[in-house]
Amino acid sequence: MRIVLSETTGVPLYEQIVEQLRQQIITGRLTAGEPLPSLRSLAKDLRVSLITTTRAYNELAAAGLIVNVPGKGSYVATVDPVAARRQVVEAARADLARAVATARGSGLVALPELVQILEEEWNR
Repeated sequence: MRIVLSETTGVPLYEQIVEQLRQQIITGRLTAGEPLPSLRSLAKDLRVSLITTTRAYNELAAAGLIVNVPGKGSYVATVDPVAARRQVVEAARADLARAVATARGSGLVALPELVQILEEEWNR
């Protein structure tokens, strides 16, 4: 399991952890039943607070991607690939809707430019 955090993106650290673990689970890089590092161990490895890792694991559990077993740890849940894909598409659609609303509301960015930005980000 590999997680790389950046403090310069403006994205909260717990969200970065959630997204990176979500991707690793959905793509099968982390498999069902695989144990995850303890909250304290992950916090120490990533040099973040225990609150940050706890929040990330709680969000992943709420999304059905991991299972927290009291006294035993956290494990990757069995994930339905169709449901996982749908969840990713819905999240992407919501993010894109916010970006479109921002661009349209400003009156400074036209659709072709927004499409170009999307393509640049996709190819990054």
